[in-house]
Amino acid sequence: MAKKLSHTDKNGKANMVDVGSKPDQIRIAIAEGNIILQPETLKLISDNQMKKGDVLTVAEIAGIQAAKRTAELIPLCHNIELNRVSVKATLTKKGVNIISEAKCTGKTGVEMEALTATSIALLTIYDMCKAVDKSMVICEIKLVKKTKE
Repeated sequence: MAKKLSHTDKNGKANMVDVGSKPDQIRIAIAEGNIILQPETLKLISDNQMKKGDVLTVAEIAGIQAAKRTAELIPLCHNIELNRVSVKATLTKKGVNIISEAKCTGKTGVEMEALTATSIALLTIYDMCKAVDKSMVICEIKLVKKTKE
């Protein structure tokens, strides 16, 4: 039996899910993504020589800000009071890896906040490096884990 989409009503129209009767729970979501960069770009980031500044720190802050604005960006998301958001940008051999974690105590999950944080952190890197790297690829954005207790 196929599952019913939660964000559609009985007529198939977009619908914000009513979570009012659900209990508050501690909810955590972790998302991850990557951006592939040229070796020269990686060196500029590593040496903090990008004209726009400290790429990794700016990307982490942008991701945190984005998580806090998720309900404004994604039409059917609930406005969630976040307890914590962390975004970690790490240089790899091929680019930058972003891991974002969002946590709340509430009636609905925080996976969209974690995914939004990761996506915007990656887009921030793209924006900061576009003048020197025309072949960047953002890839592998995914939800790694979600829990509720």
